[in-house]
Amino acid sequence: MLQITKENFEAEVLKSDKPVVIDFWAVWCGPCKMVAPTFEALSAELPDIKFGKINVDEQPELAQQFKVMTIPTFILFKDGKVVEQTVGALPKETLRQFATK
Repeated sequence: MLQITKENFEAEVLKSDKPVVIDFWAVWCGPCKMVAPTFEALSAELPDIKFGKINVDEQPELAQQFKVMTIPTFILFKDGKVVEQTVGALPKETLRQFATK
């Protein structure tokens, strides 16, 4: 799974030629752990979309930049811009619909 940091954010997300779905998460977050296998499965099933994770404890600047107050938060980027944002441990089909907007 692609780990996004402030160092690689521009190259991996803003300049990506594919849509990018970011999972803002933390090690201590129960719902984040619940949705992680679903997120990883979708990354394998949807090769035309880039999936990445941002640990909010390790990357607080990115969490602040996107006003992430609750985790897990998922943000969809297209052409370097935020297209959609959702919060919570989503079922697989809901997360698939979110990722493919």
